[in-house]
Amino acid sequence: MTGHDAGDLARRLAANAEAVCRRYLSAGRRHGNYWLVGDVRNAPGRSLFVRLHDTANGRAGKWTDAQSGEHGDLLDVIGESLGLVDFRDVADEARAFLSLPRPDPIPSSQDRPARKLGSASSSEAARRLWAMSGPITGTLVETYLRRRDMTLLHGTGALRFHLGCYYRPDEHSPTKSWPAMIAGVTDLEGRVTGVHRTWLACDGRGKAPVEMPRRAMGDLLGHAVRFGAASDVLAAGEGIETVLSLHDVMPALPLAACLSSAHLAAMVFPPALRRLYVLRDDDPAGDHAVMTLQDRTQEAGIECLVLSPRLADFNDDLRYLGRGAMRAILHPQLAPQDVARFLQPVAH
Repeated sequence: MTGHDAGDLARRLAANAEAVCRRYLSAGRRHGNYWLVGDVRNAPGRSLFVRLHDTANGRAGKWTDAQSGEHGDLLDVIGESLGLVDFRDVADEARAFLSLPRPDPIPSSQDRPARKLGSASSSEAARRLWAMSGPITGTLVETYLRRRDMTLLHGTGALRFHLGCYYRPDEHSPTKSWPAMIAGVTDLEGRVTGVHRTWLACDGRGKAPVEMPRRAMGDLLGHAVRFGAASDVLAAGEGIETVLSLHDVMPALPLAACLSSAHLAAMVFPPALRRLYVLRDDDPAGDHAVMTLQDRTQEAGIECLVLSPRLADFNDDLRYLGRGAMRAILHPQLAPQDVARFLQPVAH
């Protein structure tokens, strides 16, 4: 594409996210910072949510369907809602909505379809990146986690370090490399199906100064970044750091970070699971994930309990309130038998 390329179109649409939703997802409605609708094809309901403004959790225009696990940007919304197959038609419709001129014709070899995630090639690339990464001991990953008050790092084999992981904001930008924390996404048998990358500053004291310092790749739906072997009890949440914060005060509790609310809602239950703790994120997507899991666990005969932090998330509780306060926050939310089993003081 020449002129206004796909990345530019997506950014322009994101700047007008609510207007795009009102046009192409008219069966939905606004709820806070989100547009809620049934699916990307504009069915009634509340499964799909579109972020209307940039937040700490993501960029405007990004959407996720908590039921199907699909996700994308507003170009995908236009294409799917109108049933457009050719990306050129999607781009033309986006330009018409934005009142932009059409570009000069280009050879068909330069046309490109809408992006499809979770393909076999993406999973294979994820496995290669995982194999190229090494242990976190003594690396910037350890520095980064300790800066966030996560100091109990044994049992974190799902995390690895890559000294120079490639980063590119979009396909039209130059590629750079940054050190990165690589988290392995696995199925219940322990097979790596994807990875999650967190690019780090060169001193490890925070994330890299890039537009999107966190990205996942590979087959993610139903799978998770896992800490500890699955048993009859499991705690699951979205973010790696949120989930890993529980490890500091409940090191024997098996944990799963599913990376998004949609993937949390769609997680596959271990066969022996009898009680699931859900780490709740305070937003519509997090609420939907909790409700979905409550329905699914009830059907499966699994007890479902919700764990809520006092601050924004459990890493904030750990950093700003401390381990003692975090144990006090968790104690009344746990099943009585799990207090003695998992919530023991930990010597650091």
